Amino acid sequence: MGDMTHLDDAGRIRMVDVGDKPTTSRRAAAEAVLVTGPDVIAAIASGCTPKGNVFETARLAGILAAKRTAELVPLCHLLPLDHVSVDFESGADRIRIVATAATRAATGVEMEALTAATIAGLTLYDMLKALSRTMVLQQVRLLSKSGGRSGTYAAPDALGAPEVS
Repeated sequence: MGDMTHLDDAGRIRMVDVGDKPTTSRRAAAEAVLVTGPDVIAAIASGCTPKGNVFETARLAGILAAKRTAELVPLCHLLPLDHVSVDFESGADRIRIVATAATRAATGVEMEALTAATIAGLTLYDMLKALSRTMVLQQVRLLSKSGGRSGTYAAPDALGAPEVS
């Protein structure tokens, strides 16, 4: 089981030891998409949502979630975050959530970006559920990452992905 990084030789779960890895600048971007339907998008655009400014509340929730990723995902390392941002793009029937995270650490920041995008999406769902119960949070994925031993990654179809170099 030597190839399994989160298992020891006896097959027990372990946290990966990153103590000997160099500290480098690392960045990641992730997205989630909340399919809402056009009526919900119209309500947001007109400021007629029952729970107020949905985007600012979801932005704050995403940032807070990134800061607590190590508490939520069992084997994630606690990272000193240098930056987290959460942005939104409204379409005809959906909201695209893009989260970016940055750190100077010995391990990557992808999980923080993914967590921020997901929790921002769940917060939007919570704030908009009075308008629609048929919304779907989908397409949670890594858009790009940089830094560390594995280098730079960009999803091949990640149009409009934030630059992470």
